[in-house]
Amino acid sequence: MSAQKITLLGTGLMGALMARNLCQAGFGTTVWNRTLAKAEPLVTYGATLATNTAEAVAKSDIVISMLSDGPTGVLVQSDEDLRAALRSGTIWVEMGSIKPDEARAAAADLGQLGVRYVDAPVSGGTKGAEEASLAIMAGGSEEDFAEVTSALSAMGRPVHVGPIGSGQLAKLANQAIVGITIAAVAEAMLMLEKGGADPAAVRAALKGGFADSTILQVHGGRMTTGNFTPGGLSHLQLKDLNNALSEAKSFGLSLPTLSSTRDRFQRLVNELDGAMLDHSALYLELCAQNGLDSGVNPIK
Repeated sequence: MSAQKITLLGTGLMGALMARNLCQAGFGTTVWNRTLAKAEPLVTYGATLATNTAEAVAKSDIVISMLSDGPTGVLVQSDEDLRAALRSGTIWVEMGSIKPDEARAAAADLGQLGVRYVDAPVSGGTKGAEEASLAIMAGGSEEDFAEVTSALSAMGRPVHVGPIGSGQLAKLANQAIVGITIAAVAEAMLMLEKGGADPAAVRAALKGGFADSTILQVHGGRMTTGNFTPGGLSHLQLKDLNNALSEAKSFGLSLPTLSSTRDRFQRLVNELDGAMLDHSALYLELCAQNGLDSGVNPIK
C-alpha cells in the first residue's frame, strides 16, 4: 500500500470510478460527496467515508477535487473548516474542468495556506475512468507533478504540459476537438443512414484510416443505436466550449467552427432538453435541424 494518503472530493460519474481505482491501486483513500449516498458504495473497495470536507482533508497528502465547475470548487475551497483542516505541504489536485484563470486563482488562494496546487483535468469519459486509462493533462511545477504522478497513474496516463493553468488550457483544446468531431460524426452518420448505407459497416471500413477516431467508433455507434445514456454530459460539454471560446477571445482569436458547434450544443441543452444526455446526443439536434425524427429521440 502506498504511504500517500489521498482524499477525493466529488464522487459523481467520473469521481467514483477514479476513487475506486485509487483504492485498488493500494492508496489509502478518503472520499466525500455532497450527497453522501453517492460515496457510500466506495467503502466496499476500502475507501474511508467522510461526512464533511474538513474531516475528509485533515490527514491527506493529496486532495483531489473532481467537482462540476470552477464556482463549485471556489465554494468548497472557501469553507473555513476545510481551510483550517488543510495541512501545509498538502498538494491540491484539481481534476475537474475549470477555466485556466480559475486554476491560477485557486492556486494563489491555497498557496496562502501553504498548500501546493496542480491542475490536472482528464479526458476519456466514464469508459476511461472505468479502465483507468484517462488522458490526464497536468499543469504545475515539475516537483509537484512528480509527487502526484504515482496517484495520477492509478487513474490514467498523466503528462506534464506546463505551469499552473496549462492543464486546463489543454483540456479546453481537447474539448474543442471533441465537440467539433462529434458534430462532424453526427453529420456523417445521418448522411449514411439517409443514403441507405450501413453506418456500422462504414465505421468498420474506416478503421485505421485518417477519418478514424474513438468518437467515430464509440459515439457514431451511440448515434445509430440511439444510446444517449451519459458518459459525458451535454451541459458539461457546453460549459467547456463556452470556456474555450472565452479563453480564445482573451487571446484575440476568433474560432468560427468551435463557435458554431457551441451554438448547436447550446440549442441541444437549452431548447431541446438535452442537458443530461450524453454529448453524442448532438445527433438529435441535427435531426431536429433537418425536421427529422430519429426514431429514438428522447427530446420532447
